[in-house]
Amino acid sequence: MLLKLAELAFNQLMKGNVMFYEEDLKESGIDITEASVYSGIFTGIFREECVIYQRKVYSFVHLSFQEFLAALYVLYCYQNLNMEVLQMFKSWRVEWSENVKLEEVLCGAVYKAQFEESRHLDLFLRFLLGVSMEANQRILQGLLPHIKNDPEITTEFLKKMIKEEHVPVESGLNFFLCLNEMNDRSLTREVQEYLKPDRSLPVGLLTAQCAALVYVLVNSGEVLDELDLRKIDTEHEGYWTMIPAVRVCRRALLLDRFLIKDSCKIICAALQSPNCPLKELDLRYSTLQDSYVAPICTGMKSSNCKLETLRLAACRLTASSCGTLASALQSPNTTLIELDLTNNDLQDSGVELLSAGLKSSHCKMETLRLSKANLTTSSCEHLMSVLQSVNSSLKYLDLCTNEVQDSGVELLSAGLKSSHCKLQTLRLGDCKLGEKACESLGSALQSVNSPLKDLDLSNNDLQDSGMELLSAGLKSSHCKLETLGLSGCMVTEKGCSSLASALKPNPSKLKELDLTYNNPGESGMKLLSDLLEDPNCPLEKLQIEHGGKCRMEQGVKKCAIELTLDINTAHSNLCLSDGNKKVMHMGTPQPYPDHPERCKSNPQVLCSESLTGRCYWEVEWTGRVGIAVTYGRKGRGEHWFGWFGKFYSLTCHDDGYGNQCHDQLSLCTGCIFDTHPSGSRRVGVYLDWPAGVLSFYRVSPEDQSLTHLHTFRSAFSEPLYAGFTVNDNSSVLLCQVE
Repeated sequence: MLLKLAELAFNQLMKGNVMFYEEDLKESGIDITEASVYSGIFTGIFREECVIYQRKVYSFVHLSFQEFLAALYVLYCYQNLNMEVLQMFKSWRVEWSENVKLEEVLCGAVYKAQFEESRHLDLFLRFLLGVSMEANQRILQGLLPHIKNDPEITTEFLKKMIKEEHVPVESGLNFFLCLNEMNDRSLTREVQEYLKPDRSLPVGLLTAQCAALVYVLVNSGEVLDELDLRKIDTEHEGYWTMIPAVRVCRRALLLDRFLIKDSCKIICAALQSPNCPLKELDLRYSTLQDSYVAPICTGMKSSNCKLETLRLAACRLTASSCGTLASALQSPNTTLIELDLTNNDLQDSGVELLSAGLKSSHCKMETLRLSKANLTTSSCEHLMSVLQSVNSSLKYLDLCTNEVQDSGVELLSAGLKSSHCKLQTLRLGDCKLGEKACESLGSALQSVNSPLKDLDLSNNDLQDSGMELLSAGLKSSHCKLETLGLSGCMVTEKGCSSLASALKPNPSKLKELDLTYNNPGESGMKLLSDLLEDPNCPLEKLQIEHGGKCRMEQGVKKCAIELTLDINTAHSNLCLSDGNKKVMHMGTPQPYPDHPERCKSNPQVLCSESLTGRCYWEVEWTGRVGIAVTYGRKGRGEHWFGWFGKFYSLTCHDDGYGNQCHDQLSLCTGCIFDTHPSGSRRVGVYLDWPAGVLSFYRVSPEDQSLTHLHTFRSAFSEPLYAGFTVNDNSSVLLCQVE
């Protein structure tokens, strides 16, 4: 009776049926009356359903019974040389004889299962391969005799199929499960080895392989310290397939990725899972929007959520997301300590909404980044109320590149004087500040309540008069400041003298001082350098590089550098001149020697200098050119800069300017976004590597003023190189910055 049920199970499974009629049973030799004799076996795995259209319907009590019995039937047919059944698994290119090996039948079943869109053969295949193993055959010895089998042939075939591009995602994952059924853990070990911090995953992972990778992570029973999707080179679907792995890692780096709303729903489910160890979620530079934030915040409200750090920089968010986040911060279950909302269009209305959450008695927020969030003085009023709140835990606040202005700093300084204020770090770089801001901060530093230890005022027009006002606070015995950033603040030797006199008295606690991109002069440098040698002065680190009169410029020009074209990277059709400052497309090959870093496929050339820190340079162009910044300097015959990594390019031609970027997602964007006025053929490029900012400007030929064209934002991970694409009848000249 069991073999008859197995035949029924197989025949109907091949037809995709899970419910059968009496004639189907008779076709497999099953008589319902006779079956009652075996009622214990029969009713345990088979049942009569209801009556449909006056006909009785039957099914197995669970689909897995049907698939298991179907697998047994295939092995029974192999043992008894039932070639009619076995031929169902053969390739159309071959004919099987009665001497066919079992592994050929098994590989044929693997091949057949991948094309079944309904996936109804997946579990059957796993049972078939599992039962074929010698250890499992011994268990079934009373039902089936031993069948000789070489499992290595089948496992190697499965591994080959997993790596095939045409294999559907679902099939690839099922093949991975089949390997587990056959006790082959080699692929699992290989994946786990690649996940180590010092290893990179193979280039070009297929979506099916990503699904297998997730299976390894989720079912390994181990907690992964870090999941970094930047290490994985695959298509969009592959990244989406990887998202469920966040439920088994402490730190998930999903930044710079094309995410969909379903991805955030998966993250929400992970945060709500009782065993999810996730403490840090990094989504910076991802293609999110306000509606995507809501599922994540829902997860944050769960009593199971352990999330402490959430990074959402440059995710196209607005004030609406601030309201959603504020709701999560007011939840009694919130565990969030750090929130990064840099480079989102939050505006003052967003900060107003967010401040309600920050003042909640349940909020544990210590670090808040709001750099380049389109904020004004009004936001400072809301933040002042946060600093003065008895419930506030805020210790770190970043407001760089906002229109804070002096009036905003006056409000923040009032917050710093509150007895409830816990703020230790305040970043106000590039906030349109002047000497009045220094006066307000100097007063705050003298307050007995001010806990401030780290203050960044870089890239503001503070001048020497501002240094004098700020020094009044530095001299105070109540001042707790240990780190002060004054890079690019238009400071000369007079301002350095004010700072030096403020740091000499014993009360000073300042350990680090950044005065890069100023003009301290020799006397100013000596005054400050002497403090490092003074045993009574706590100053330990002094940064005073990149100084001189040329740094007394407002804006990005103070970061000007000189670049040189690298002849070893130049395409053979490009000619370098003017001390390797100019490149022209000649149309005919130049007699360059072979070099491994030479660009081969396109008329491109790179500069010699690696770029980190803050840098600015200008170029003049004719014709049609691409002004690029890229990782790496290898030619490799790529079609565009950095085809194997990232590149960012501004295309310049007579019709206007366009931008293009490429990353490991193979995501390219390009558009014409500005038409240059006649005669304007000079472009300025500003790189702030630590901040992940690359900006392009049009330089006016009349007054050398800058007009912003486009800004790329990304998490730079390696030194960058300037480069150029120079097409026919075109040229590029590296200019002296004026």
